[in-house]
Amino acid sequence: MSGWLRRVIRYVYRTVRTVRRWYFRAVALQTLGSYEEPFTVNGPTRLTRKTYLGANTNFNGLTVAGTGSVRIGDNFHSGPECLIITSFHDYDHGDALPYGATSVDRSVEIGDNVWLGSRVTIVGGNRLGEGCIVQAGAVVVDDVPELAIVGGNPAKVFKYRDREHYERLKAAGKFL
Repeated sequence: MSGWLRRVIRYVYRTVRTVRRWYFRAVALQTLGSYEEPFTVNGPTRLTRKTYLGANTNFNGLTVAGTGSVRIGDNFHSGPECLIITSFHDYDHGDALPYGATSVDRSVEIGDNVWLGSRVTIVGGNRLGEGCIVQAGAVVVDDVPELAIVGGNPAKVFKYRDREHYERLKAAGKFL
C-alpha cells in the first residue's frame, strides 16, 4: 500500500473515531443528571437523570437501567458493555405473580479512582469503595471495600491494591 493511501486511511479512521465519540457523548448528555468536566465517552453509554458524575470520568460503554440514583466519583473508568441496575420488581409485596407492577429502587455509589472491566454488572443497593477494581465479567451484589480487587459471580475480594503506592500516585495527581 502506498504512503498517501495509508495517510488517507489513517485520517478517515481518526475522523470516524472523533465523530463516534462526539455522538456517544451527546447521547449521554441528553439524560445525565449532572457532571463535571472532563467527561469522556468512547462507546455506547446510556445514563439517567439520577446519574451524577465527578470529574474525569471515562466511559467505554455503560448502561444505567432503572430509576434509582447513581453517583460516580472522580477518575472513573469503565470497560465496554457494563451495566448498573437500580430498579427491581417488587416480588415480596407485589399484586400479582411472579411479581407486581411496582418496583423497588436502590442507589449505587461508586468512589473515586474506580475501574470497571468489560461486561461488569452492578446491582442496586451497593457501594464501591475508593480505588477498587472490578474484574471483567464480575457481578457485584455486595459492597466492595476500598482498594479491593474483586471478580467472579458473585464478585468476591481476591486481592487488595498496594495502599502506599496508591496514596503516592494520588498525592502526585497522576490520574488517567
